[in-house]
Amino acid sequence: MMKHASQSRNVYEDFVVETDILFFKTGSHGLVSFHGRNYNITKRMTAEQLRGLLSDKTFYPVYSNCYVNVRKITALEQGVAYFGEMAPSAKRLRIPRWKQEAIKRLMGSVEQFAT
Repeated sequence: MMKHASQSRNVYEDFVVETDILFFKTGSHGLVSFHGRNYNITKRMTAEQLRGLLSDKTFYPVYSNCYVNVRKITALEQGVAYFGEMAPSAKRLRIPRWKQEAIKRLMGSVEQFAT
């Protein structure tokens, strides 16, 4: 069912992974914890849904169970990826040193296609 423009979308139920999610973590039994700008949502996914999510090129693996949305990183400083302004209240995620250069390259390629 299509929603009218005047109806607001409930991000807890109707989030779009590629645009709303900053990073996600996979857990056991198909549980995935999605982290948005102001919320965290845990959902159970089928093996097929999880395979599709893990093959999405929007997300880059930073740990064995943690995938970051490269398009949503606004800065990568001193081992920390920032989503939004670099303020104490900003959502952030530690990135292993050996993954930082690959993420910076991906961020650069995303910026090329965005312009």
